[in-house]
Amino acid sequence: MEELEKENQLYKVRHSLAHVLAQAVQKKFPNVKLGFGPPVEHGFYYDFDFGDEKFTEEDFKDIEKDMRKIIGQKQDFVRADFDEKTVLAEIAKFPKETYKNENITNLIERGETHFSFYQNGPFIDLCRGPHVANTGELPANGFKLSMVAGAYWLGSEKNQMLTRIYAYAFESQEELKQFLDRKALAEQFDHKKLGKELQIFMFSEQVGKGLTMWLPNGAVIRDEIEKYAKEVEFQYGYQRVNTPHITKKELYLTSQHLPAYEESMFPPLRVMGAEGEVEEELYLKPMNCPHHHLIFDHAPKSYRDLPIRLAEYGTCYRYEQSGELSGLIRVRCLTMNDAHIYLRQDQFEEEFKSILQMYKEMYATFKLTEFKFRLSIRDKENREKYKGSPEMWDKAETMLKKALDDLELDYYIGEGEAAFYSPKIDIQFRNLMGREETVSTIQVDFLAAENFNLSYINENNEEERPIVIHRAPLSTHERFISFLLEYYGGAFPTWCSPTQVIIIPVNDDCMEYCQELERDLRAKMVRVKIDTSNASFNKKIRTNTIQKNPNILIIGNKEVEERTVTLRRYGFQEQIVSTKEEFIKDLLEEISTRKMLREPMGSLL
Repeated sequence: MEELEKENQLYKVRHSLAHVLAQAVQKKFPNVKLGFGPPVEHGFYYDFDFGDEKFTEEDFKDIEKDMRKIIGQKQDFVRADFDEKTVLAEIAKFPKETYKNENITNLIERGETHFSFYQNGPFIDLCRGPHVANTGELPANGFKLSMVAGAYWLGSEKNQMLTRIYAYAFESQEELKQFLDRKALAEQFDHKKLGKELQIFMFSEQVGKGLTMWLPNGAVIRDEIEKYAKEVEFQYGYQRVNTPHITKKELYLTSQHLPAYEESMFPPLRVMGAEGEVEEELYLKPMNCPHHHLIFDHAPKSYRDLPIRLAEYGTCYRYEQSGELSGLIRVRCLTMNDAHIYLRQDQFEEEFKSILQMYKEMYATFKLTEFKFRLSIRDKENREKYKGSPEMWDKAETMLKKALDDLELDYYIGEGEAAFYSPKIDIQFRNLMGREETVSTIQVDFLAAENFNLSYINENNEEERPIVIHRAPLSTHERFISFLLEYYGGAFPTWCSPTQVIIIPVNDDCMEYCQELERDLRAKMVRVKIDTSNASFNKKIRTNTIQKNPNILIIGNKEVEERTVTLRRYGFQEQIVSTKEEFIKDLLEEISTRKMLREPMGSLL
């Protein structure tokens, strides 16, 4: 309750500051026309039509100064209410405000009957509220104008382009500073920036938007994470399968993905017959589950065979809108750490615990410690979105809730966040900006067994439907690596680092010993390189440190003579001198146990 009240108060602060911004802008630009000014995450914005005048970020200083004056005047926020008839007379007092007039007309046409205005000082705005009591309650140093952008009126490109002024806002100067410091860090370690600097991935217009090409460094990270996941899944009883990238239309009609998900699927590939007719339609695979259901159903199953766990790092294709694409977070080609478990109802509790235990084991390896559970359920009012009967949904949601309660796990409800075919548990992690992102999911699905007529023979020799659990502990390669890039600040632990050891010779006389070290390490499957560039010794150290290589071996005449190595680890001040044999032994143990010697940058925030 305290957190909710704080969020409500912050909402009021941001909403009120938006009005203060508009008042300050009107003072400097008397002919400006007002659009909308809502609170948003981290602050607020306001849209303006400056006409022939131009607003730039150079005006920020004067506007912020005037905003602080308004705050100091302790102007009361006074509300006035109108019905659909009297509001027209009220807004007629402001003929210049064409956008407000249009908005009221649209609202009346949609059946709105109640309107409210708020006034503080000379400024009046159509607004539902709420606001603080007066501007004196606002933090004079808790906001900062951040940027200017263009925004179409009502979001339509057919309308006038307005000027949108964004601002950050918090309840105190200290909170604002903490946010700005975190934002600067997030920009420094943004996965798109690091991906380019560390040569992890790239996109090309010649290939297409949202279609990731993994560079050699990125391919190593992908392969190592996949190798790890396969090892863990093997220990937990999963069997691996592989399925095609394209599939006939009929499969997605059976699964109900096509009618429910078609907007996010690529258009069909049409195979034409000899007479020019469409012989068959094939779709790029948007998810792996329908194929896994067919694999389960290819031979009869007994209740003794269950649970059956089918796992695949399957590549899927989804037609995300161009405006939604964002680095590796939203892409059109994604490789999913996917699995489907087919089980009896009496096995659910034990299997659910096993899944969570596996998730925790994986998180511990990556040193992911701060996460929340969200129980994502349907919106009961939106019946068109969700497939299957209400009884089926009630049962699935009850099972997930009971499992969370029995394990005494803290969770919150995400109404309307369920998939169209099942409720789910989303495991939420915070990124560097403190925003929650879904990294892992667990879904309980009764619909798939009905759609595909899946069954097993129970102990009474009767056919019975299995429960299907969908689970993806490590999300997709794309999303998970984007998260790790930022969480680690680009400094991957040795076991999944693209280059595990860099050898830097102090002079050419040391090269023979460096090559011997390289051969010995490569024979142990260690990813090792000798820096043979023409750069100075100090520049080699700097360059390889900037590239965040976890282990730098410095080899000088003393190391050659004594058959030792001098090790500099990324993120550590001290240098370690050891024999070649000791170094290789310790390194191999660090790799094989997937040990992380340095705390991830994200865990320190």
